[in-house]
Amino acid sequence: MKRSLALLTFAMLATLVALVPTASVGATPRPSTYDLLGNAVFPEGVAYQPSTGNFFVSSTTDGSILRGNVMEPAASLFIAGSDTPFSAIGVKVDDAGRLAVAGGFTGNVSVFDAATGAPIRTFTTGAGGFLNDIAVGKNGDLFVTDSFRQVLWRIPADQIVTSATPGTAEAWLDLTGLISYQAGEFNVNGIVATGNGKHLVVAQSFTSELLRIDVATKAVTKIDLGGELVSGDGLALLGRTLYAAEPFSGPGRIAKVALSGDLSTGTVLSRTTDPSFQTPTTIAVASGRLLVVNSQFAQLFGGEEPSLPFTLSSIPIP
Repeated sequence: MKRSLALLTFAMLATLVALVPTASVGATPRPSTYDLLGNAVFPEGVAYQPSTGNFFVSSTTDGSILRGNVMEPAASLFIAGSDTPFSAIGVKVDDAGRLAVAGGFTGNVSVFDAATGAPIRTFTTGAGGFLNDIAVGKNGDLFVTDSFRQVLWRIPADQIVTSATPGTAEAWLDLTGLISYQAGEFNVNGIVATGNGKHLVVAQSFTSELLRIDVATKAVTKIDLGGELVSGDGLALLGRTLYAAEPFSGPGRIAKVALSGDLSTGTVLSRTTDPSFQTPTTIAVASGRLLVVNSQFAQLFGGEEPSLPFTLSSIPIP
């Protein structure tokens, strides 16, 4: 009886194994870099959409958006720009399939359909700022950093509806006196929201600090890194592990920071670089890997010719 049962179990297991998809066997591996088609892209932001495997990259040259897929070798034009330099910076995709773009010097946040590229709505903040990065809250609200003005902007989720009438972003938090600030410099930069929706983590690039913002109380706390500095640009958060792009540290690197449960303290665990990095500005987590934007800003601001093609790196998560 035991032998018969063992044979039956073996037969069932063999059948189950035969039914398991074998796509991973002999499948083409994901590229380690993606070409960004265009001779003057100078990319800045990246967003990843898990439901489709698509990623979106902003071009600072003309405000256009490129789209690619993690299984394909290249990304191409998806949304045409306005020919205004630095009018597309940080990008994020929400769970509803909407692509939000921080508009740099324009002072606008534009939202598009991530599937078709059709415009949904534009939100204004006025002149004088530099809208840099976007975080999507648990409830769908958008939080937008301004590197030149001491304010954190918010766009409530219920206002992100198809409309030809521009909306007005809310000056949600006045940061005057709450953060270190230097006029004429790039101050607050990258931003991420925690999964529970309770906190935001923000990079202050000029002072190389990380900040915790309590969404309910709006309290701002400098994260104690034990004397370490993190010159963060784009940020990514996995649980309580923060990844920060540090574009102007040598060829550029990604800092890995273990945050405490309440996000008040952190420990820099490692800094990762890669031969493919060329001034990496922003990052996105994509199915077990990090997508890293190679902006080539060092070449742009140094008056040098870029290395073509522009690329997006894909590295194992440190």
